[in-house]
Amino acid sequence: MNREQKRLMQRQGQLGTEGTSARRTTSAQDLQRRRAERTHTGQFVREVREEMRQVAWPKRPEVINYTSIVFGVLVFMTALIFGLGAGFSRFVTFFFQR
Repeated sequence: MNREQKRLMQRQGQLGTEGTSARRTTSAQDLQRRRAERTHTGQFVREVREEMRQVAWPKRPEVINYTSIVFGVLVFMTALIFGLGAGFSRFVTFFFQR
């Protein structure tokens, strides 16, 4: 184990300052406290719905505009790569026929 790994493990709490294993003992009370802090499914869904309401969704013209731009760039890049492939292919066949 090198110094970087030791430092990372110390930051994560897996190693003590002397390089010894820093295992944490968990009591039953500690386990119950952590379980009580968890978010329940209903609360999670409500929070997700609330966050999704705050998203700035694009309008229909914006979606059409972005889609046409992406499609245009896709066609251009496909043609460019095809053209380069065909050009290099002709160059190599011409080069090896001589």
